[in-house]
Amino acid sequence: MTRGRRVGLAAAIALALFAAYEVISSFVAFTDDAYVQSDLIALAPQVTGRIIAVEVADNQDVAEGDLLASIDPIPFQLAVDQRRADLAEARAQIASDQHRIASARDALAAASSAADFARENEKRLTTLASAQDVSRVALDQASDTLRRADAARDAAQESVAATEATLSMHQATEARAVSALALAEWQLARTKLAAPTSGTVTSLSLRVGDTAQADVPLIGIVDARAWRIVANFKESYIRGFTVGSTAWVSLDSNPWHLRRARVAGIARGISREAVPNRLLNYVAPTTDWIRLKRRFPVTLTLVDPPSDLKLYMGADARVVVLP
Repeated sequence: MTRGRRVGLAAAIALALFAAYEVISSFVAFTDDAYVQSDLIALAPQVTGRIIAVEVADNQDVAEGDLLASIDPIPFQLAVDQRRADLAEARAQIASDQHRIASARDALAAASSAADFARENEKRLTTLASAQDVSRVALDQASDTLRRADAARDAAQESVAATEATLSMHQATEARAVSALALAEWQLARTKLAAPTSGTVTSLSLRVGDTAQADVPLIGIVDARAWRIVANFKESYIRGFTVGSTAWVSLDSNPWHLRRARVAGIARGISREAVPNRLLNYVAPTTDWIRLKRRFPVTLTLVDPPSDLKLYMGADARVVVLP
């Protein structure tokens, strides 16, 4: 075979391979830039205290609601007892106020009755005095008695108003005591750290005697209910993807097995800069010193995975999607 024929044959083979690639890639999309993902729950206590018990070990599977660790409850129980005593005191004070109000209202009723009687008596003596049937001295005494009765009634009204104001103040104190007791009981309940979901404890370094700080993560749990595959596909592929498209996944942690999957989501954007804490994912456009086309994350979920399948967060995978 002449050199020209060999060159022509090589060119024909290359063209055929390119055509075959284009035809195949129009029906299937493949990437080996994929990995297993789940949600890492950073469990943080809501109160500050000393750890007195750690109920789990590193890499242990836990179920939702399982006890993970305990914070010393004694300071929180003492706070609850104090708040209960404060509430009891406030309620006793309210009961005393209510008794005082009842007494003040009785006194007001008596003073009002005396004032009414003094007024009627003063009117009667005024009528008699006009007919000169009673002395001026008696009328003056009746008028003085009426003034004293009115003053006593006004004082009784002020006493009722003052005791009612005191009751309102102590009722506000009771409301604050109820709120403080609820907060103390809530804090006491938060001394037990329970698993918020089923999963696996990871990178556990918590020990008895450590001080737990509120809102500072102590225990990490890999969520057992959030497993998914994230595959980065070239932008030329994703235009043919739809949610629900069939895919096949090969896991490096479970080689030589193809797992059926479904496309669950397709990213609508990526960051072109490797800036941390961005809401858009950054997918590096280079691998092994070769610049690639931009790739977009596609999320897939396994269809009916076997119950004994072990998934590992961050493990590599390979994905084929049938657009």
